[in-house]
Amino acid sequence: MSNRWSLVIPVKTLVAAKTRMAAAAGPHRTRLAVAVACDTVSAALECAAVARVVVVTADPCAAGPLAALGADVVHDPDRGLNTALRTGAAHAVRLAPGDPVGALQADLPALRPAELAVALAAAAEFDQAFVPDALDVGTTFYGVRPGLPFTPRFGGESRAKHLAGGAKELCLDGIDSVRRDVDTPDDLRAAVRLGLGRHTAAVVAELWPS
Repeated sequence: MSNRWSLVIPVKTLVAAKTRMAAAAGPHRTRLAVAVACDTVSAALECAAVARVVVVTADPCAAGPLAALGADVVHDPDRGLNTALRTGAAHAVRLAPGDPVGALQADLPALRPAELAVALAAAAEFDQAFVPDALDVGTTFYGVRPGLPFTPRFGGESRAKHLAGGAKELCLDGIDSVRRDVDTPDDLRAAVRLGLGRHTAAVVAELWPS
């Protein structure tokens, strides 16, 4: 497929972000959330299959650093995750109506550009497709071909929701970094084993000096 992807990445207000990390991250929680989002956006922008990244956020603490990396930041209307994603997708379609559009979770601190490219190449073969998270419960990526309805169903048991919505589940080898989202300290340890991006690694070095 010649067309490269527009990826929409939603970034929560940081006061609400990573609440399950509070005990482990303490005063570093907001910095950790920004760092994880920065590594996700950086890896996406470095992926050869990605033309642009649209970040949807209402938090200026996140908007500034992510715009500085090269993301196109649009305001989150604050009506839930899927509304935020649809807002970002509509912006992406205005920019590039002929490109496929995908939603990528913002908490993928070990994301590898080459692994993301594998997932996007597979997704391009289907009208709509998704990548399940490492637990096979949630979803880390959902995408559609150009011109097709963008109907993300993130939140809760989103793998089952995306399957029920007719999206093709992408069960691919070698994309562990695309599936490893981080909600808990154990998730973060698993991401450390895969290899963190530089922003997250710097915060984790302060969190866990050993």
